[in-house]
Amino acid sequence: MADAFDPNGVGVKGSLFGLPFSPDEADIVVIPVPWDVTVSYKEGTALAPQQVLEASSQIDYEIPGRSKLYQTKVALSEIPEMWLYKDEDLRPLAADYINWLERGQIIDEADEMYVRLDTINAECAQLMDYVEQITLDWQARGKRTILLGGDHSTPLGHIRACAAAFPHFGLLQIDAHADLRNSYEGFTYSHASIMHNVLQEQPDMKLIQVGIRDYCEEERLVMDHQSHRIVTFFDDELKAEKFEGVLWKDQCTRILTALPEYVYISLDIDGLDPKLCPATGTPVPGGLEFQEIVYLLSQLKASGKKIIGADLCEVGVGMDDWDANVGARMLWQLVHCL
Repeated sequence: MADAFDPNGVGVKGSLFGLPFSPDEADIVVIPVPWDVTVSYKEGTALAPQQVLEASSQIDYEIPGRSKLYQTKVALSEIPEMWLYKDEDLRPLAADYINWLERGQIIDEADEMYVRLDTINAECAQLMDYVEQITLDWQARGKRTILLGGDHSTPLGHIRACAAAFPHFGLLQIDAHADLRNSYEGFTYSHASIMHNVLQEQPDMKLIQVGIRDYCEEERLVMDHQSHRIVTFFDDELKAEKFEGVLWKDQCTRILTALPEYVYISLDIDGLDPKLCPATGTPVPGGLEFQEIVYLLSQLKASGKKIIGADLCEVGVGMDDWDANVGARMLWQLVHCL
């Protein structure tokens, strides 16, 4: 089928980017993780892998300065229905527990709520192990991998697998949030704790954060106390510099200089201006433009640094396909950064 593929025609429906490759044929496998159990605001990102898949088949392939990108062998592995069903079962329990916290933690309900919390934490731990194992399985078959969430808790197992051979790596986090909380709301694997968990598990990793504009005192103290490991480019500061004439090119140079030779990219879609991702779980005013992230990724690729893996998370499901459309196009950029 690949020989007969027409890049100027209609994409293959049901295939990532409309390309005629199966995961077995692909060089890059995108691993979908339909999960948003611990989200603290808007639900829906568990449906993102299917929505991004459906939106992806209508994009065109060309990128300025590069040609025949439709020959890139990339495919989405099967969306694991078991975890989608577990998400559907556990999300109402998590929502009730969060509501209990917000109502002041009524003592009479505490035993039941802590049982729910323990159940959710145990299932989340199993998900992280599953993601790690499936990533290692694909990598053992010679594939490079990108994870497609789901909420931002989902990449932990993927990062474990990608970092196994490269412990001295840098994680480039593009995000509105610092995600440095310790077990936010009691959830060990909260979407707000992903970077805390990665820092705990990867002692030789350096974290470079870009676009951060929503964080708490706990997170700021972590940044201050671990300044040897964490470099944060706050959105307010980047914007203030630009207002005073500093070029995005020069800011990107500083960001890339802070990164070591091996790099993992974790891209939370809410790092973008929310006009580009209004249905994401926790949108925040401000943020980067689409082409600013594209430029940063292109400069990363041109730098010669070695990209060991990537993830795209928090794509929301709105009334139309806008968020999925933007998410599919950002995923296409990540593919070609790899």
